[in-house]
Amino acid sequence: MNIDWLEWLGYLASLIVLISLLMSSILKLRWINLVGSSIFSLYGFLIGALPVGLMNLGIAIINVYYLTKIYSSSKEYFKMLEIESNTEYFKYFLEFNKEEIKKFSDKTAFNINDMTVSFFILRNMVPAGLFLASKHDEKTLKIELDFVIPEYRDFKTGTYIFQDSKEYFLDRGYTRFISYSDIEGHQKYLTRIGFEEKTDNIGNKFYEKTI
Repeated sequence: MNIDWLEWLGYLASLIVLISLLMSSILKLRWINLVGSSIFSLYGFLIGALPVGLMNLGIAIINVYYLTKIYSSSKEYFKMLEIESNTEYFKYFLEFNKEEIKKFSDKTAFNINDMTVSFFILRNMVPAGLFLASKHDEKTLKIELDFVIPEYRDFKTGTYIFQDSKEYFLDRGYTRFISYSDIEGHQKYLTRIGFEEKTDNIGNKFYEKTI
């Protein structure tokens, strides 16, 4: 077997493992690390390095175990925790997550007094996200911020807000959401959770979802 091919296989495995360690999402880390450790294990066996092959086979099995546990775990618990004022925790949450918020919003500072709807999203009692919206018209909320911390970006929180909790908004008379965004990553997120791209009367692109 061509030794150069084997060397490149080893480099590829190393690169994939390295990339996995850059992931902020535990789920992505586990999946990418599983691929990397599996290739590394194959590489070890092919070159006759049993310690390398066996160790990485063990890592791959550990990844499979935790991925199985994640996907078969009992139901997660979500809860909206409404925000009534500009509390110290609210301000600290924004400041602490400022750099991540910039990836999804042009703004990083918000005033609760300007919001019609504002709440933290608790996921198994952990503050996983923050949702802020202002009144656009009698039936429409304009989303000012829909942010989830990196560890929980698996779309479950978005599903909880816009599908499982739609009665929360309907009870307040709102049947439509709009969001303006020029950030590609945020646009992909909006499309993924069911928003449709629209254009307003003056030609500005926005995203819309009705419930």
